[in-house]
Amino acid sequence: MSPLEIGLWSIPVVLLLIFIRIPIGLAMFLPGIVGTWLVTGSWVPIMAQLKSVIYDTFSSYSLSIVPLFLLMGQFATRGGMSRALFRAAETMVGHRRGGVAMAAVAACGGFGAICGSSLATAATMGQVALPELKRCGYSSSLATACLAAGGTLGILIPPSVVLVIYAILTEQNIAKLFLAAFVPGILAALGYMITVSLYVRFNPASAGSQEKASWAERRTALVAVWPVLVIFMVVIGGIYAGIFTPTEGAAVGAAGTGIVAFLNGGLDAKALKDSILSTASSTGMIFFIVLGASVFNSFLAFSQLPQQSAAYVAGLGLSPWLVLVLILVCYLVFGCIMDSLSMILLTIPIFFPIVSALDFGLPFEEFAIWFGIIVLIVVEVGLITPPVGMNLFVINSMATNVPLGHTFKGVMPFIASDLVRVTILVIFPSISLFLIRLLY
Repeated sequence: MSPLEIGLWSIPVVLLLIFIRIPIGLAMFLPGIVGTWLVTGSWVPIMAQLKSVIYDTFSSYSLSIVPLFLLMGQFATRGGMSRALFRAAETMVGHRRGGVAMAAVAACGGFGAICGSSLATAATMGQVALPELKRCGYSSSLATACLAAGGTLGILIPPSVVLVIYAILTEQNIAKLFLAAFVPGILAALGYMITVSLYVRFNPASAGSQEKASWAERRTALVAVWPVLVIFMVVIGGIYAGIFTPTEGAAVGAAGTGIVAFLNGGLDAKALKDSILSTASSTGMIFFIVLGASVFNSFLAFSQLPQQSAAYVAGLGLSPWLVLVLILVCYLVFGCIMDSLSMILLTIPIFFPIVSALDFGLPFEEFAIWFGIIVLIVVEVGLITPPVGMNLFVINSMATNVPLGHTFKGVMPFIASDLVRVTILVIFPSISLFLIRLLY
């Protein structure tokens, strides 16, 4: 077989390994090693690569932002910030029909702004909001579905671990990508709230009600969330004011949430140890996936698959928009069997050269940022797409008395909301690029 044919066959091999439950990092690492040997006919390039790629990958300054954001999420959880966010949102809108579910979505967005992980956001807010949704008489379908969907805001509203990985793969500015994600993130939260409103309008029995909170209760609840607002403003404001880099901002955010958690009594010696160990475990998993992707992507470069695919698609004369739609459909399909980080690492080295060779009427940097936001949103849809949407299983594991089929059924309107939003952002790139053009 030619190197190109070997590269083409490697993709279904990786997907098959993932499907049979081989760890994703290993599912990319092994085909990368074997594929490089088949293409080059020698083990020398493999040994030379392994000698340096592990150190180069794990010592990357840009990647150090990942454990810092994960640690910030751990501290935020133990500091009671998730409960404060939910309580504040609940006092404002909880008395409306569907209001507690809307409050859960709003709290997910707020927690995502200091976490950066969808699974962590879904798991944390599930612990806080599920009992309250049940107490207020919400149906199991709506309760679990709104939390699974709201959890996806963790990777859309900055900071976002997935956006960091995308920025590294495509050599884009992390701060600009974070800025571009703001408006789509707000649109996502509003879209989910509108979905809840329509859901309870057509299914009145799916939502209960509770008494309207007094203004005194609202003031008390809003005061309790000031640490979240301060940390968010310091981290994001410091980055865009040029005071520190995104990595330094992540360190400041982790320190700030740690101090708040300590002052709130949620961070003793045992909790600190558990937070560090949990962060180390999650970081190790992510870094191994990144390592496997690095080896696999190096093999793809040997096979010339990305370059020849880009040249082939450009030579077909297809509309750039048709190519983009086909790529987004691929992401929707992959989302049924893969997690978000794996999709980004596996596909961006192939898809990005293809779309970069096409003319979308945008300068290259603006195009790269816009494409990253679109991909991020479609990857986010994969987190709540049956049968293997990761957020669905996270939430359903907490609601042990809720059949998984009920959660699958309840999440469909939220997926429809995501698809509408993707369509709008594809048609109007300026929505994602508005803040970048304004500030830069």
